[in-house]
Amino acid sequence: MNKNGKFIISLDFELYWGIRDIWTLEQYYNNLIGVQQAVPKMLALFNKYEIHSTWATVGFLFFKNGEQLLKQIPLVLPNYQDKNLSPYEDLKVLAKQGKHGDTTLFAYPLIQLIKNTPNQEIATHTFSHYYCLEPGQTKASFKEDLKAAFKVANDEGIKMSSLIFPRNQVNSSYLEICKDFGITCYRGNENSLIYRASNKLENKLWKRGVRFLDAYFNLTGHHTYKVSDISREPLINLPASRFLRPYSKSLSFLEKLRLYRIKKNITYAAKHKEIYHLWWHPHNFGTNLEYNIKFLEEVLLHYKKMQKKYGMESINMGELANYLK
Repeated sequence: MNKNGKFIISLDFELYWGIRDIWTLEQYYNNLIGVQQAVPKMLALFNKYEIHSTWATVGFLFFKNGEQLLKQIPLVLPNYQDKNLSPYEDLKVLAKQGKHGDTTLFAYPLIQLIKNTPNQEIATHTFSHYYCLEPGQTKASFKEDLKAAFKVANDEGIKMSSLIFPRNQVNSSYLEICKDFGITCYRGNENSLIYRASNKLENKLWKRGVRFLDAYFNLTGHHTYKVSDISREPLINLPASRFLRPYSKSLSFLEKLRLYRIKKNITYAAKHKEIYHLWWHPHNFGTNLEYNIKFLEEVLLHYKKMQKKYGMESINMGELANYLK
């Protein structure tokens, strides 16, 4: 691997399990259904521009229906103080809704599509979209969750070596557990107060507001980093650089600023031989798909320019971790 700049893309693939404590199924239905078109279109772009990416996938998505899922529930469940955070509280109801392969809950065909697309890594996003910083859960329940996640992936012949913590709730005391399962790297958070790992209660409105503004205006810097600055113990930390916010009609007048911000980040990383790590959720593209795909293609075209000019390289999390080991 060359020592030029690196471009990482990672996706948090979670469907309804990732937002069920915030939205009802009905409220977010269009975004979730839209994932069926969004994932193939993203993969087509990745193939076109030779993009290596990491798909951190919630273990629940591997099942074809709710009946299958109910047979593989972990022995120890997280006992969150906020009961609404646990999918197991209403799992039987949701699983019944998904009895016939509800595409808002399960994604077996899409996982197979990702698996069969060149240069795509399937990583873990835990089994149940597990919240590692929420009060009430324990190391024991986290370990059982990962055990279930690895079993369902192994059953499909998928070897996982990367992890993305749901809601970016990086818990450093859990990294040794991850290592025991063969995980070599994870996606850490940007080096800024507003992006610091936090639980639901700590994620204050003002932080969300500043993060929103930072997507359009350079308030906190590029968040690129050198290979030599990467923390490697106990796991390799490949921090995020930018969340790719989805298109919003009400904010369409800011789209040029959003694109300019990302392009400047990528250019900086390419020039300075640093790493730029862009991430989002497939369901972010579930509505306004054509706008979002067009925006993504603009980003990828800019990356290709940087590749041609500075030798920038597309790489997924697992590939970079293998190089650094």
